[in-house]
Amino acid sequence: MRIATRSSKLAIVQAQWIATALGGAELVPVTSDGEPGDKARFVRGVERAVLDGEADLAVHSAKDVPGEETPGLALAGVPAREDPADAFVGPARSLDELPEGARVGTASLRRRSQLLALRPDLEVVEVRGNVDTRLRKLTAGEVDGLVLAAAGLLRLGLGEAISFRFSAAEMVPAPGQGALALVARTDDEEATRAAGRVTDRNALVEYTAERAVVGALQATCDTPLGVCARHMDGTLAVAAYAGLPDGSQWVRDAVRGDPEQPVALAEALVEKLENQGAREILERAAREAG
Repeated sequence: MRIATRSSKLAIVQAQWIATALGGAELVPVTSDGEPGDKARFVRGVERAVLDGEADLAVHSAKDVPGEETPGLALAGVPAREDPADAFVGPARSLDELPEGARVGTASLRRRSQLLALRPDLEVVEVRGNVDTRLRKLTAGEVDGLVLAAAGLLRLGLGEAISFRFSAAEMVPAPGQGALALVARTDDEEATRAAGRVTDRNALVEYTAERAVVGALQATCDTPLGVCARHMDGTLAVAAYAGLPDGSQWVRDAVRGDPEQPVALAEALVEKLENQGAREILERAAREAG
């Protein structure tokens, strides 16, 4: 089995984890000429390796996967999920401990929106690059703190860098955050079966609900939209946040119900969000982003 993956340190670690779960596989690292932060370009590059027969499976951070599937490819599996929460890295044990005007680094409009909704006084600084690059900018004093995915830090063995995790009530994670998406050619039964063997049912159901919300709202990886589904006490709880990048206008809501009906729950949540003006907010955010 050959696994296509981005060539970043985190992507290689994630792909190696999948290779081990499969009982051994060859990694096929893929580079991209896309701009830093161009997630869609990286995803397409990795998927092209599968379409061209250079690899059998593609491994993605699920939060980077566009809403529309690539023709000829399909989601084949979602392994057990890591912590989906957003994490703060820096000298503070809560958001309240940050001084007025503190500089917080993130490249995510979703995180920017929620940070400013919580603390309008913060200066949110755009910080791009891999995890090591971002951590160096913190060490160099370019920012007072960073918001990163807890999952990435944990998978890289950097869990000790986490000062605190945001609760879902404070910051709704990106759809798919903490999960991995395995993609195979639609006609490759062997690869699809292999991905199925390492799939975690709960993770797949959660990701299904989150993707259904993204699809209904026609969101992209750059939309200031947070969606997180989690199994809780025999039910599936799905929460979402939609806001303007400056945090001046936002809506938040949640639903809870039968975990066997993730798409129906997603549709119910979208209806609640739309009744509060979520679609208009996201359309305005897209216009302002140019």
